[in-house]
Amino acid sequence: MTMDKYPQLRLENQLCFPLYACSKEIVRRYTPFLDPLGLTYTQYLVMMVMWEKESINIKELGEILFLDSGTLTPVVKKLESKGLLLRKRCPQDERCVILTLLPAGYALADEAAAIPEKMGGCVCLSKGEAQALYASLYKILGGFCEEK
Repeated sequence: MTMDKYPQLRLENQLCFPLYACSKEIVRRYTPFLDPLGLTYTQYLVMMVMWEKESINIKELGEILFLDSGTLTPVVKKLESKGLLLRKRCPQDERCVILTLLPAGYALADEAAAIPEKMGGCVCLSKGEAQALYASLYKILGGFCEEK
């Protein structure tokens, strides 16, 4: 049998699989909290950065969220069409786009403020376990080895 020869190919031996499955499940669990706000999970991530920064270069936003411009641009355009933020080209460099939070975007934070606590109730981890997982995941994100 192939699995006897290649145990490294067993799903149960993959760190990536439980990360992938958990990510999908967490996004699914966010949906009932985000639907009333008219946001997808990716839009919610953008809005969290906007609530924190209020104004940001789209390139910097992509770096913070680990998203490329091909993924981020349609999300930002949709948020702009909803009147939550404004996209404006930098006068000094046309390639640079600055995002600015609009009043409706600020107001949405009041509605979203309870979501993190509600989501905390969906995850069966103690506060310490959640903090350790958070630290481990960011260690992985910050520590990928360069390809050789």
